[in-house]
Amino acid sequence: MMNCRIWFSAAVVSAAGIVPALAQSLPDAIAAKGETIVLIVHAEGAQVYDCKAGGGGKLSWQFREPVATLIQDGKTVGRHYVGPTWEHVDGSRIVGIVIASVAKAIAPTNGPGPKDIPWLKLEVVEARGGGALASVTAIQRINTQGGQIAGACDSAGATLAAPYAADYVFLKK
Repeated sequence: MMNCRIWFSAAVVSAAGIVPALAQSLPDAIAAKGETIVLIVHAEGAQVYDCKAGGGGKLSWQFREPVATLIQDGKTVGRHYVGPTWEHVDGSRIVGIVIASVAKAIAPTNGPGPKDIPWLKLEVVEARGGGALASVTAIQRINTQGGQIAGACDSAGATLAAPYAADYVFLKK
């Protein structure tokens, strides 16, 4: 029988927090050089992990997928899920691959801490639909809170969902 332990908490991050992060210079690895902003959304959800054997046969939490709601101006405008995929309510959908990551704290007041998933820059590798995401060529994940699980686990096949929040900045060249 599969041991499943999933937990969520209310992760509330003000959309106003997005502006300061964009106003300051982001680390070069994820900066938007020569790109313009198409859309900014806030995401709330979970990073899902499975307990699997890793190197040396030891059980550890391994990332499986994100599951999040995309929010703009207090309204749900889409979802984020395995792929990684972002889907807008207008039917547009993009899939990305990670091209850069910033996994350490950037400054005392921002940027991922030890329990926060890394800030990322992703390149769009697949796009569908003609809506809000149609022209997007890159995505930044910034202002992350939570979502990080590391270390050993007890039961192969167990699942754990770590609550997280982040801001996604959709860019075009």
